[in-house]
Amino acid sequence: MTTILKEPFGVTASGQAVERYVLDNGSAKAGILTYGGTVQFLMVPDRNGNLTDVVLGYDTLADYEKGDKYLGALIGRHGNRIGGAKFTLNGKEYELFANDNGNHLHGGKCGFDKKVWTAKACSSSLELTYVSPDGEEGYPGNLTVTVTYTLTDNNTLVLDYKAKSDADTVCNLTNHSYFNLAGQDSGDVLNQKIQVFGSYYTMTDEKSIPTGVIAVVDGTPMDLREPTRIGDHIDDSFEQLSWAGGYDNNWMIDGQPGTLRKMAYAVDEGTGITLTGFTTLPAMQFYAGNYLDGVIPGKGKSTNGRRWGFCLESQYCPNALHCPNFLQPILKAGEEFHAVTAYQFETLK
Repeated sequence: MTTILKEPFGVTASGQAVERYVLDNGSAKAGILTYGGTVQFLMVPDRNGNLTDVVLGYDTLADYEKGDKYLGALIGRHGNRIGGAKFTLNGKEYELFANDNGNHLHGGKCGFDKKVWTAKACSSSLELTYVSPDGEEGYPGNLTVTVTYTLTDNNTLVLDYKAKSDADTVCNLTNHSYFNLAGQDSGDVLNQKIQVFGSYYTMTDEKSIPTGVIAVVDGTPMDLREPTRIGDHIDDSFEQLSWAGGYDNNWMIDGQPGTLRKMAYAVDEGTGITLTGFTTLPAMQFYAGNYLDGVIPGKGKSTNGRRWGFCLESQYCPNALHCPNFLQPILKAGEEFHAVTAYQFETLK
């Protein structure tokens, strides 16, 4: 039975109080902030039963407000990139904030990661809600988003996303936790292994914008269908990697979108901690923390340096709005966006 403890986590520069909710199932613990819906810590047992914090984060709210790496945060309205920072919907063009080499990234100048969400603890789950007004960051429609966090008895953190809008809009929600299965203060993740349950990936240009080409992984460093040490091919002479400074790419997840299926598996053989990711969404970005820079120290003054964590961002394909052959992240007025992503933690036998 999961218990939930509420505690203060500071006040934003604009004067909004922020809380941290601690979900505790007796074996693992998750700390969720109302600021950005952020997973601030995630403590899971290693092979010896010692609790290990497996996500990067900060100790203070001020650092989250200063941070620009989206550590642990909810991302919206549109996760990942939209080329040219604009899109056309129902014949009308919408201009967005260009915050990534002339493109739109992770919701813009002040996305969902920088908002204070309304919290409601319901038995063993935490429900966070945010209402994004019509025109916010350039997007049409009043969008009401609810994300429910559940820490199950088998040490799975489940994120259940729901959203409705009063006008046709764009909706592509994700979580941007950086995982380090050796512990958040342990250094880079290059010795950890990753497996991606995707036989195809979306090719990008030099600015990480998908072109619409869906390529097979066979014979390339993108073939992660078997557990592979993250460092084995991350610096290979392969355009898709060198343009992004390492893995920062989108895979089409095998199986039927809309069904909950495996998207990734990761393991640290030192701690014995394993992570299996599941999602109902069509795709996933595997990002190996190439742009982490350690400018803001992490929890306990850890470095949070380059490649100290990896992200498994479930999503609609980036730039889908400009690639009609991709499934589209369009939410029709009155209809419901619903997606589930789960992260299950176990230990090697």
